[in-house]
Amino acid sequence: MSKSKQRIQILLAGLILVVSLSACSSKTTTSTETPAASTAGATEGTQTAAAGSAADPFGKAEKPITIKIGKDVDAADKSLPAGDSPESNPYTRYIKENLNIDTKIVWQAQSGKDYDQKVNLAIASNDLPDALVVKDTQFRQMVKSGQLADLTEVYNKYASPALKSIIETTKGLALKSVTVDGKMYALPNVTTESDMVHMMWIRKDWLDKLGLQPPKTMDDLEKVAKAFVEQDPDGNGKADTIGITGPQLGGLINADFINPNNNNYGFDPIFGSYHSYPGFWLKGADGKTTYGSIQPETKQALSKLHDLYAAGLIDKEMSIRKDAQELIKNGTSGIYFGMWWAGGYGPLGDAIKINPKANWQAYTAPLDASGEFTPHMGNPTNQFLVVRKGYEHPEAAIQMENLLLRDESKFDVSVNIGNYPLRIVFAPMDEMDVTYNMLKEVLAGTKTAAELDIPGYKLLKDDAENVKKVKLEPYDKYDIQYWDPNADLGVWKRMYSTFVGVGALQHPYKKTYSVTYAQTKTVESRWATLDKLEKETFLKIIMGAAPIDSFDKFVSDWKKQGGDTILSEIDADLK
Repeated sequence: MSKSKQRIQILLAGLILVVSLSACSSKTTTSTETPAASTAGATEGTQTAAAGSAADPFGKAEKPITIKIGKDVDAADKSLPAGDSPESNPYTRYIKENLNIDTKIVWQAQSGKDYDQKVNLAIASNDLPDALVVKDTQFRQMVKSGQLADLTEVYNKYASPALKSIIETTKGLALKSVTVDGKMYALPNVTTESDMVHMMWIRKDWLDKLGLQPPKTMDDLEKVAKAFVEQDPDGNGKADTIGITGPQLGGLINADFINPNNNNYGFDPIFGSYHSYPGFWLKGADGKTTYGSIQPETKQALSKLHDLYAAGLIDKEMSIRKDAQELIKNGTSGIYFGMWWAGGYGPLGDAIKINPKANWQAYTAPLDASGEFTPHMGNPTNQFLVVRKGYEHPEAAIQMENLLLRDESKFDVSVNIGNYPLRIVFAPMDEMDVTYNMLKEVLAGTKTAAELDIPGYKLLKDDAENVKKVKLEPYDKYDIQYWDPNADLGVWKRMYSTFVGVGALQHPYKKTYSVTYAQTKTVESRWATLDKLEKETFLKIIMGAAPIDSFDKFVSDWKKQGGDTILSEIDADLK
């Protein structure tokens, strides 16, 4: 058996496991570090307060409130002080001191598929903690099963003005995602729009050494990747460099409507350059919904990825390698695709420890045939804070989010912010664009930190106070030599990601949204089968285990096995 066939067999065995776990929830985590960036609810029990008094978003309960939660944990997190734990740490003590809320962890699981599986088991057994953070598929199953408290009145009474204002920046999208039959069954998070765009990160020092320019088109990208493989850009005299990093074991080739954001190390920008949006529901020329994965543009993109892989320009161990970041950290790979925060917040903090001159820069590339960057976009809501029906203090969960939003910039984040119980991300849609532009003004001397204490933009003032710790002059140049990460690596991670990653997005680009990010009846019942079919076919094509024309059979099978029914359901829902 050839090594290529062995790789495919190992890969598909892992894929079957991943897809089976994604039947209820398909969210895949590719990095554990992310930036900070009316009804029964109140009648089931509210905070102890004087009769007739207005609800206080930050009111401290007269008597202790206990909230039992399920918690995702990061096994690699070593930030907790000695003697502390996910249940007892600076964040849980801060909640107790300010709100008189005790958090009790009834179970915990590793972030990602282990946590998803634990949530799915809790749903199936109808044995929920008082509150949980869940994914869209899980949320909808909980609503369908009648397991959740209606939070409408609790939200209206207890959500802080800052929290409500951030949710309002989505122009109704966030609330729509958690509203069923006029009732609000979860607190939706809001992510900044920058979190939706996948871009290219590349070793600019390698480009400079080889006399190359940053690639713009797919042809450019192929030529640069070939040079990175063949021309010894690291100068060690060995043929050991890789052009393009691919997804790791369990990772995704492309994002989809269920997992539209955070697909680090996938190939989303390559698909986008062909106007291919696999996994997304699109509006066809006839006005009806179609599916991006069955379009001829996707076949074209897969053919190119196959060619790149066959030529040795993509990591041969893609989708088998346990950790895609290792190639970036150890200086082996020259290109990867990911979010703005997949730089400093991703592997680059370790990469520059090994090689301080590793100059990773971000670009919105490759471009389409018209010279435009054409990424797919995500849903501003991808996390759902739910409360068990019957829990006496649903306001406690809302107040914990109010406190996090108000005070996150005050926290000592040397202790991983993921240890904050029930944490979901709240960020105005324009948070990172505002941050980038305001920090440029701080560096130029036209703004001060004191002027940037803006409600909702929770880290802006703190960023303004810290940026000069790590940014060296000249302030308008962002290559690695103009930074001092050793001054404060934590600050550097955020500032480098902001100026290099978000900076790459500061020009117009053409956005493509999924027609819907919700799931129809047939999606709920058939998606695991359809998703497995798609992932297996695409991986086989890219890695050479199936001819490109197998795409046509995939399209036919996908439509017959429930795809056409789903498309009809989406069109009916949109009427």
